[in-house]
Amino acid sequence: MPSSALQEIVALLGCPAAGNPAQYLFERAIAAASLDWQFISCDVAVADASAALAGVIAMGFRGCLLSGPLRDEAFPLMTTASPSASFARSVSLIERRDDGFVGHMTDGRGIVEAVRGHVDPAQREAVVLGADACGRATALELALAGATTIHVADPDAAQAHALVEALGSLPNVASLVMEWQPDMPLPEGAAIVIISPAGCRGTLAGLRADLVVADASLAETVAVASARTAGACIIDGLEIRAVQTAIDFHTLSGLDVDVDMLRDALEEFLS
Repeated sequence: MPSSALQEIVALLGCPAAGNPAQYLFERAIAAASLDWQFISCDVAVADASAALAGVIAMGFRGCLLSGPLRDEAFPLMTTASPSASFARSVSLIERRDDGFVGHMTDGRGIVEAVRGHVDPAQREAVVLGADACGRATALELALAGATTIHVADPDAAQAHALVEALGSLPNVASLVMEWQPDMPLPEGAAIVIISPAGCRGTLAGLRADLVVADASLAETVAVASARTAGACIIDGLEIRAVQTAIDFHTLSGLDVDVDMLRDALEEFLS
């Protein structure tokens, strides 16, 4: 382990790193916690993922965040992985420990924890639009939170079927494939709609004021704009990213951070 006289370093390994708010948010969290840490952002090509992670070990970084295709590329390089990372086969956060890397996938937990601030997913039907790594992680977290039924749709039908098949191994949750349509009709019994990056295209049909709609995108999508007009409860990408950053920070530091402060910082960054 590094000497206590040296600053702990956390890094974003991005492909690309430019425009990613991770450093801005983590620096706010570090300052609020009065930690003598540094955060750096690095552009890393997909082909260099293994070398970059070897550098994280060699230089004694505390951990790193990953963006873009590096998340999938890094998964096989983990010593151990959280259930969410294993289910998604992707990692968004890496902890460096004495025995190697622990890979986490916190996208899904960030979304479900943000949803939980408005409605308990237990005993409710949910729709997951997008069966990418974010959508897969979110579907698992919804199942663990007690959702009774998870409907999945993706422009790539094979991805949707693969996710539903994976969910079939979990107890106490039903999972169904929805055919992807440009104007996606929502099941009548659905209470929660999750839109992952792969599912942000198109519009939603059958919107109701009693729906909770969570969108992982930082920019408002057409689907969210229409849900807002319909009076649905909206959980935007800023709220989700603030919650996820708080989870990431706690994972690496063991300390809590004010989510509202992180959301304010994200709004500053985007402005």
